[in-house]
Amino acid sequence: MKIAMGNDHTAVELKNIIKAFLEEKGHEVLDLGTNSTESCDYPVYGEKVGRAVASGEADLGIVICGTGVGISLAANKVKGVRACVCSEPYTAKLSRMHNNSNVLAFGARVVGSEMAKMITEEWLNAEYEGGRHQRRVDMLTEIENRN
Repeated sequence: MKIAMGNDHTAVELKNIIKAFLEEKGHEVLDLGTNSTESCDYPVYGEKVGRAVASGEADLGIVICGTGVGISLAANKVKGVRACVCSEPYTAKLSRMHNNSNVLAFGARVVGSEMAKMITEEWLNAEYEGGRHQRRVDMLTEIENRN
């Protein structure tokens, strides 16, 4: 699977840890930056990952900033993206199973590297259930298309 990753200056170290974790599991990682700890703007990287996922350049995306909130908001501005901020594995799992999330977000100032690995693992291993959830995902798409 090809996974796009993006982060701001607060999350360079955690991004590199998760990138190595993904590569060890056989995933291809599209690193969209940043690789600098100099202050930068998270919307740039959230949008880059969102565009990579929405266009099909990547199958899924992972975005990381201080809390995961700002960068997920940026990713969610890209049509077709369903980014979810997750600080523990259960929410990550259900975001895939029920919401068909295609971008995972978490905060480098909120979760440690081992928790981030567990969140990522659960998210990647979960599969969208469809069925009764499809109606709601379709409703999200309708809202997106109207606005």
